[in-house]
Amino acid sequence: MELEVRLGSILEVEADAIVNPANSLGYMGGGVAGVIKKYGGEEIEKEAIAKAPIPVGTAVVTKAGSLPFKGVIHAPTMERPAMETTEEKVRKAVRASLEVADKEGFRVIAMPGMGTGVGGLPKDVAAKAMLEEIRAFKPKNLKKIILVDVDHLMVQEWQKNL
Repeated sequence: MELEVRLGSILEVEADAIVNPANSLGYMGGGVAGVIKKYGGEEIEKEAIAKAPIPVGTAVVTKAGSLPFKGVIHAPTMERPAMETTEEKVRKAVRASLEVADKEGFRVIAMPGMGTGVGGLPKDVAAKAMLEEIRAFKPKNLKKIILVDVDHLMVQEWQKNL
C-alpha cells in the first residue's frame, strides 16, 4: 500500500474518499468537519446524523455533497463534539476508516491528523499511532493513503515517523 504525506487541504487531493475525524453524534461543527460541511454542503452532516450514533471504533460513509469525492468516511475520535480524545480512540478511528474504505472498494483515501484539533491529542502521539495502524492494515482494495494536513507540524510528525 502506497503512503503519501502532504501539506495542504484535504479538499484538494485526488482521492475516492476523505476521512472526517468525527464525533459519535455526526455533528460537523469545527475543524476538518466544519470545512467539509462548508464546502460540501449540509447534506453531508444530515446524512451523518441520520446514521448516528456512530460508536468510536466504527465508521460510516456518506455522500460527498458538492465535493469531488465518492464519499466521506466519518470515523469518530470522540463521543461528543469538542471532547478531548485519546491515543486509543484515534487508533480505533484510523482502523475503522481503513476497514470501511477497503470494504467500500475505495482505492485512494485522504486522511487528516486524527484527534489533533479539538481532540487535543499531541501531534507526535497521533502521527505515531496513525502510521502504526496504517502499517498494520492488510487491504484488499485500498492502494493508497494520502496523509494531508494544513498544519505543517502535523506533516513534520508524520514525516519523522516514516
